[in-house]
Amino acid sequence: MNDGRTERQDAVDALVTSLHLDVGAGPVAQTRDVILVTGPWLAGSTSLADALRQRLGDRTFVDAADLDDDDAPAAVVFVTSAVAPLTESDCVLLDSAAANTDLVIGVVSKIDVHRGWRDVLAANQAAVAARNPRYANMVWTGVAAAPEHGEPRVEDLVEALEEGLADSHLPRRNRLRAWETRLGRTLRRHEDAAAGVGREARVAALRKERSEALRQRRLARSERTVELRSRIQQAKVQLTSFARNRCTSVRAELGEDAATMTRRRLPEFENYVGSRIQDVVGEVDGDVGTDLGDLATEFGLTPPPDEPPPAPPSVSPPPLTVGGWVARLMLLLGVVFGLGVALAVSRLFADLAPAYTAAGLAAGAAVGLAVAVWAIGMRRAASDRAVLDRWVADVISELRAVVEQHVATRVLHAESVLTAEQAQRDEAEAANVADRVGVIDSELRQHAVAAAQATASRDRELPALQAALDAVHAELNGDSVRNTENETENDNLNRSCE
Repeated sequence: MNDGRTERQDAVDALVTSLHLDVGAGPVAQTRDVILVTGPWLAGSTSLADALRQRLGDRTFVDAADLDDDDAPAAVVFVTSAVAPLTESDCVLLDSAAANTDLVIGVVSKIDVHRGWRDVLAANQAAVAARNPRYANMVWTGVAAAPEHGEPRVEDLVEALEEGLADSHLPRRNRLRAWETRLGRTLRRHEDAAAGVGREARVAALRKERSEALRQRRLARSERTVELRSRIQQAKVQLTSFARNRCTSVRAELGEDAATMTRRRLPEFENYVGSRIQDVVGEVDGDVGTDLGDLATEFGLTPPPDEPPPAPPSVSPPPLTVGGWVARLMLLLGVVFGLGVALAVSRLFADLAPAYTAAGLAAGAAVGLAVAVWAIGMRRAASDRAVLDRWVADVISELRAVVEQHVATRVLHAESVLTAEQAQRDEAEAANVADRVGVIDSELRQHAVAAAQATASRDRELPALQAALDAVHAELNGDSVRNTENETENDNLNRSCE
């Protein structure tokens, strides 16, 4: 009997391999002469297996844990509970259990406690038939493997099992079913490989990573360049404002000193103005270096090299010598003012004490002379201070031009140095990003090549695989037709005998 079964299996293998030589010597699953009893959790498969062992002692009943991945049972008893119809996960379990076995019998257990088990059975039968046409003729029966009272009710199941196992075509059909599963999986594998199943997520992630890397590079470069230039311009404005404020404050300070200046203190004042100009130049130069260094450190760049401070404007003596018509006018005004005072004093003495007219004239002349000298001195001092004030304004104006030009020059040089260094860093980062993008592009090309190869392999293998699968289906359908005809003949023979 085993030899006949082996011959039928070999014939099936020869049929399939003749249609598709690359499919292999046989199905991965190897048929074992056992009956698998399985089902969802708490469906009662264990108790049913025990009851079947008592009724069919010459048969071996196992559960899913007793089979290896490459083992296929001769028959499958799929047990479901009468509590509720099958769920999607239950149907998936049925597909897995019956993948390599044609003889599958459905069982609704616990019919002794659930009166509506027939409705559940009908619902299960309709559900599996709609899921896969192979389950349309699947036998379903109700059992009570471990009832609370009475003997187990498994007679219908035992009868269905014995009838199915007695079918001489069962080994051939199981082999065909195993081939159907293997060919179907091979077809799906080719289709999935051609469609890129398993690669879509990786390819999408790579494309997103590539786009993000390029976008970040553009944004980072633009942002750093704009921010650096903006900060340099801000520094230029702040440093220029600082230089102007220092010049303004020194101008006010020197203007106050010039308002009380005398000719005796003039040399000291000239030296003081020179020292104050030197101080302002040094302060501005030091502040420029500090701010530009802090700016470079803020951006992680090398501070620009220090430059020598600018030469302060030369301080020439103030033009205090007044000549020409201005001096003559000053002298004339002083004499006229003194003469007027002298006449007023002389007249006062002549009116009050005519006897002292001569003395009054002498006193008036002396007072007039003193007033004239004082007026000329005051006018000369006011003129000197006005000249000093203009001189200070001119010196500070030159100082302001010098320090503003120094600020502009230092900032321009710093901008060129820092921008060049930033450009070098941007180029280095761009090279790193380009390397990363190159790696991503290489992997994307590999995926594209793999997809093209998978498509070519599918197109090459699909016709032969489909032909082999169609042949298996035809054989399975032909056996079903023959079994139906045999059953009809047996029924007619039984009726004629009666």
